[in-house]
Amino acid sequence: RAGTKEIKFCCVIYLQVFNAKTAELLSHHQVEIQQKFPKEGWVEQDPKEILKSVHECVERTCEKLQQLNIDITNIKAIGVSNQRETTVVWDKTTGEPLYNAIVWLDLRTQSTVERLLKRIPGKNKFRTGLPLSTYFSAVKLRWLLDNVEEIRQAVDDGRAMFGTIDSWLIWSLTGGKNGGVHCTDVTNASRTMLFNIHSLEWDPELCQFFDIPMEILPKVRSSSEIYGLMKSGALTGVPISGCLGDQSAALVGQMCFQDGQAKNTYGTGCFLLCNTGQKSVFSEHGLLTTIAYKLGRDKPVCYALEGSVAIAGAVVRWLRDNLGIVKTSQEVEKLAAEVGTSYGCYFVPAFSGLYAPYWEPSARGIICGLTQFTNKNHIAFAALEAVCFQTREILDAINKDCGIPLNQLQVDGGMTNNKVLMQLQSDILCIPVVKPSMPETTALGAAMAAGAAEGVGIWSLNPGDLTAVTCERFEPQINPEESEYRYARWKKAVLKSMGWETSEAPSNGDTSIFCSLPLGFFIMSSMIMLIGAKYVSG
Repeated sequence: RAGTKEIKFCCVIYLQVFNAKTAELLSHHQVEIQQKFPKEGWVEQDPKEILKSVHECVERTCEKLQQLNIDITNIKAIGVSNQRETTVVWDKTTGEPLYNAIVWLDLRTQSTVERLLKRIPGKNKFRTGLPLSTYFSAVKLRWLLDNVEEIRQAVDDGRAMFGTIDSWLIWSLTGGKNGGVHCTDVTNASRTMLFNIHSLEWDPELCQFFDIPMEILPKVRSSSEIYGLMKSGALTGVPISGCLGDQSAALVGQMCFQDGQAKNTYGTGCFLLCNTGQKSVFSEHGLLTTIAYKLGRDKPVCYALEGSVAIAGAVVRWLRDNLGIVKTSQEVEKLAAEVGTSYGCYFVPAFSGLYAPYWEPSARGIICGLTQFTNKNHIAFAALEAVCFQTREILDAINKDCGIPLNQLQVDGGMTNNKVLMQLQSDILCIPVVKPSMPETTALGAAMAAGAAEGVGIWSLNPGDLTAVTCERFEPQINPEESEYRYARWKKAVLKSMGWETSEAPSNGDTSIFCSLPLGFFIMSSMIMLIGAKYVSG
């Protein structure tokens, strides 16, 4: 509620069906679900609503396939992709969630993070590849254990299960309280801060540090193997055989299987991953070390360097829903194109603090460089430019850590339909930007993992067998000097955004951070992918 105006927030659950031989998208369906903001800085989703929406997507998509005269018995496997850090705890005896899912952007745990930071020497990230931050699952789980009596009791009684969204979905879809499979994959486990990315096991010392009982954790498996079978609905008996966190799924969908290949996904946030192969590279420039994928039980694990930006597409929706300067997200592209410049206006959308490479939770959003000449067109241009500048900061860090500059950037995600944004990105990076004809490669990646699983075997991941993807290419159109000048002014604006907020612990014991959040984000909660011998679906 903003003043007297009530604003609804939504996420999307969606399902896509692919042809296993050609990677062609055959059909899809999506369902919007509500996002909850019970307090400032808190972001939640209803796990039951997520599950119900997945079932609806499966049924509606199968109906659409039948209308296309496609036999749904050709669907041979299902893959799941999801927000990696969003945290769920449920009762294994009733199948009921014990609290809403706490979303990755949620900031209620800032005081918990500050308390924990005092207990560890320095910023040693060797085991997890991650900094201690509100972003990751361990501190969200710690908050739940500290503040939700029903969860504490369920843990004491041996009834509690923890997982990210993939674990909740796989457990529920494979039977739930009647024998559901409690598992996750290495990519999702690597975002909890409880997982050793070298031994590929839950780390007892990390669990002890966060005081997390190990018996509530899911079994960790590869990203491509049969976890269990669907137990109800139109796809009863179809194996669930692929599981990847959303950004890892996009890396696979972009076919970035070689060392040094990178992709950037433009969604609610912005996530740039660079494949570092079987070697885990630790960043000295604010990036995360994460697991890229492990495509089979006997396959090697591959790692990636990742730069995470909290606010990308969300800034466009903020202009629409909060400022009201546009009625649709697509209008932002038109406004920006009409002026072709921000006229010295710079926008730092640090609504949830700054993620990579700064990891600065005290930062807040600012718009600076305003003059009497500035209008909504310039602000729209500055908002798009902000997404590109944030990507530039991450790309610079990756180039420094890897030592070999990228000569092009592969992109995906909903925002890549904005041609002004893509051209701006190329101009600011001073390298070509390459966009595939199907921008939603996250679904494709999960479909590929499911189809390639042992026992399914309908999708080959051998480089020579992969289908070539048609792409659109954006080349730089400004000189490097102008790009560097604009980037330097952006960096100046970033410094001015820092140090605005502090966290407090209210007297009732709840920990929270007082902050401003973007209204109306559009966060992909989870995706479920289906794959067939003839037809591949995601």
